[in-house]
Amino acid sequence: METPPPGKWHDTFVRITQGNALISVLAVVLALIVGGIMIAATDAEVQRTAGYFFARPGDMLAAIGNAVGGAYAALFRGSIYNTGAPDFARGIRPFTETLTFATPLIAAGLGVALAFRIGMFNIGGRGQMLMASAGAGWIAFGFDLPFPLHMALAVLVGMLCGALWGGIAGLLKARTGAHEVIVTIMLNYVAFYLISWMLRTPGLLQAPGSSNPKSPAMKETAVFPDLLGTGYNLHFGFILVILATVVVWWILSRSSLGFKFRAVGENPNAARVAGIDVKNMYVYGMLIAGALAGLAGVNQVLGTITTGFTAGIDAGIGFDAITVALLGRSTPWGTFAAGILFGAFKAGGFAMQASQQIPIEIVTVVQSLIVLFIAAPPLVRTIFFLPSPERDARRREKAREKELKRKVDADPSTDAQGIESKGVSA
Repeated sequence: METPPPGKWHDTFVRITQGNALISVLAVVLALIVGGIMIAATDAEVQRTAGYFFARPGDMLAAIGNAVGGAYAALFRGSIYNTGAPDFARGIRPFTETLTFATPLIAAGLGVALAFRIGMFNIGGRGQMLMASAGAGWIAFGFDLPFPLHMALAVLVGMLCGALWGGIAGLLKARTGAHEVIVTIMLNYVAFYLISWMLRTPGLLQAPGSSNPKSPAMKETAVFPDLLGTGYNLHFGFILVILATVVVWWILSRSSLGFKFRAVGENPNAARVAGIDVKNMYVYGMLIAGALAGLAGVNQVLGTITTGFTAGIDAGIGFDAITVALLGRSTPWGTFAAGILFGAFKAGGFAMQASQQIPIEIVTVVQSLIVLFIAAPPLVRTIFFLPSPERDARRREKAREKELKRKVDADPSTDAQGIESKGVSA
């Protein structure tokens, strides 16, 4: 008796539970749970009530609820909506801060995600951001041009500097076989010390008449305009990031270049046999990835820090972008959503620290745990009792072998190889 095929609802359930999107969501949930445990363990009131837990366990449970609930409530008020604000305009300000923090994370994350799709590990976002910041900043404070020409030129020069810096890694990999991880790590150091030297050298990036390693302020004609008025920090860079996400989605999903990128990422040898110039794909991919990471640096100098920048302008965004790309599963819109989530962590983390005296490092730990759980899908599936694609594949193989054996036993004149050639399978 043959087993009836599974219904469409079963197939839908399996696709959802075995999909990458659900794993990403559950990784965030697990990280928040572990973060809650850390918050409770470090809370003074929880520690005090733990001393007489067996006498009055309710006190400790209430303290845990207050500590964790208060922390995540502060995270919500600092990143999504301030429920204590007198009006909607002030209440929504935390969400605009989330988008502001997310803007460079999304741009740099797209650069990492695009490189992932080509099979390259671009961890040179910091160096690409620094070079883009220097290029855009030099145009922004060194030239007198009308708006918006001044702003557009600064954006283009900044992205071009980031592209060229990323292209170095792609070119070296294509021509010499140098591993992009080593090259991009070294280029990060080169960029940092090069920018540091330029910021200390009069006539280059250092502000005239100053001995501090800091650039002059950006001119108003090059600065991104505010999107929601002077009461909010959200600027035009967020619109550029949305456009960049659309462009990356189109490249990867709708263009022949994106098809070649994906083919090289899946199997460079097969792509080479199919006539794709793999070496050129490495160069093109890193040029585009560098330009996207460069857009993150441009957003920093033209939107967030317009009074002059230092060598710390990247603010760790280049490395956070790796986490964003991993959480977004290297897809454009997944990276966009992951960038907003991490922007919320950054915006809400300060509120947690200010109102609940919770160390800001706990937010960093939560971000790290997200990456850990994303890197271990079997662990997440085991914790939440989700079906495993590997286990299901083994079960299907066993069922197929069992069915073949049954047919051979029923008809000894037919061997298993003959049955398989007829397309008989479980």
